[in-house]
Order: sequence, then structure tokens, then C-alpha cells
Amino acid sequence: MDAGMKSGFVTLIGRPNVGKSTLMNQLIGQKIAITSKKPQTTRNRIQTVFTDERGQIVFLDTPGINKAKNKLGDYMLKVAERTLNEVDLILWLVEPTTFIGGGERYIIEQLGKVKTPVILVINKTDTVKDEEILKAITTYKDVCEFVEVIPVSALKGKNTDDVIDCIFKYLPEGPMFFDEDTVTDQPERQICAELIREKALRLLDQEIPHGIAVIIDSMKERRHGHIIDIDATIVCERDSHKGIIIGKQGSMLKKIGSQARIEMENLLDIKVNLQLWVKVKKDWRDSDMLLKNYGYNKKEV
Repeated sequence: MDAGMKSGFVTLIGRPNVGKSTLMNQLIGQKIAITSKKPQTTRNRIQTVFTDERGQIVFLDTPGINKAKNKLGDYMLKVAERTLNEVDLILWLVEPTTFIGGGERYIIEQLGKVKTPVILVINKTDTVKDEEILKAITTYKDVCEFVEVIPVSALKGKNTDDVIDCIFKYLPEGPMFFDEDTVTDQPERQICAELIREKALRLLDQEIPHGIAVIIDSMKERRHGHIIDIDATIVCERDSHKGIIIGKQGSMLKKIGSQARIEMENLLDIKVNLQLWVKVKKDWRDSDMLLKNYGYNKKEV
């Protein structure tokens, strides 16, 4: 290991929809974290890995920190809060506004309980004038202590290099945790499930809330290679939702499937034959057993 190499864990926090997944994808340069305009799209702690000649940054993209409404929300909140104490550095992503709402105040309260250094990243700078950004910086500096404040536009890739430079400044020296070519430690099955969920969230109406989970039932490469068969089930909470997900003569399900398949082929670098099914499991978000079935580990809480 070269002397002076740095490595460490960094978590990205912020209210839902501030652009955490977009920033993550911009920093890593690959589509790992799913992005959608609907809140609460990120459920598991997605680990993405950035490596260059300076060292290695392991990102934990935690679920959004906001007050819980059910067992799934409670689980996500505990995972997010625990992460704050386990990492070397926290990136808090906010929008360029002087209004500090309840969601931000709740995060400020959580940050007050930890000793981890915090970098404030003000996102969406492409949407406001420079003086608005300066006002936002002043407002936030008064409510919390930050080691740095960086204005960025994750969508346009503006100043995102500064974020990486700044992170390395605060990371400890140490060996790498992953091989140089690792981008994520999430198994491919989980990423494929997330891609399907992303497409569903994007394409479906607001009336299908977050009451969907995706399970990969099987993932097998054919004997002669060149093609992989993936069977997946979209689980929803109501019969009426099932009808909407399937759509008229299966049109919506087809759309979700074909958009997800393209992304999977890019990810896996192989042709994908995707079969999608839809099942109703009422109130799965409030059932410990079903949460466990869908990959949310109770022991982690």
C-alpha cells in the first residue's frame, strides 16, 4: 500500500428529493443509486466505491432521514441514524433556500448528536441566482457547524469534482477496503430489483405510492452464455394497484419491463430476457416477516 493513501466511509444525507442519488451517480460516474421524483426511493444502504490515485471513498447512500410513519419507515430511519456515527464524514445535501423546514431541523437535531465532521453541499445551484446561493450558505452556517460548504449542481455536474477533493482532505490514511475496480458491493440481483422499482416509480401515477417492492425470483445465464433470463415480481398492497401496474392489456407492465431491461443490459453487459409478474400482499410494509422477505434485514436495526 502506498504511503499517504487515504480511505474511509462517507454518508450522504438529506431530505427526500434533494438529489442525493443524482449526486452519487455523478460522483461515481455509473448508474447505481436509483433516481425518481418520488420521495423514499432509496431503501437500503447502497455502498458505492470511488477509487483514484489518492485512495478510496466508500459511500453509504442512506435512506432519507425523516420521521417514520410505519415499520418500513422506522427501519429506514434507524439505519440512516446509525450510519451517521459509523462513518468518517457526513455530506449533507440541501437546496439553495433560506427556508429551513421541519425536515432540515430534524436532520440538524440528529447532526447535533454526532461527532462526525459534516460537509454541507448546496445542490441545484443551476436553479437560482448567485446571491440566493450566498444567502443559503449564510442561513445554514448559523444553524450547524460545517467543516466545508460546497455549492454544486448534481444534475449539470457542476463543482462535483470539488466534493471529491474535499472528501479526501478529511479522510484518514489507510488501506483500501475494496479492489480498485469495485463500484458497488450490492449484488447484481439487488441492483436489478432496484432498476425495476425505479422504472415503476417513474412511470406509475402518484396513486401508487411506495407500496411496491421488487423481488428477483430467478436470474440464470443460459448455458451457452450471451443471454440471461431474469424473472421478477412486483409486489403491491392493493388489487386496484395491481391493475394499474399491469395496465390496459399489459401495456404498463411492458413499458416498465422494457425500460428496466435496457438498463440491466448496460449494467450486466449481456442480453437480458426479463419476465415480470405482479402480486398483491396487503400491508407488507407493516409486516416484519414480509419486510425480511423483501430484503430488509431486521437484525441491522
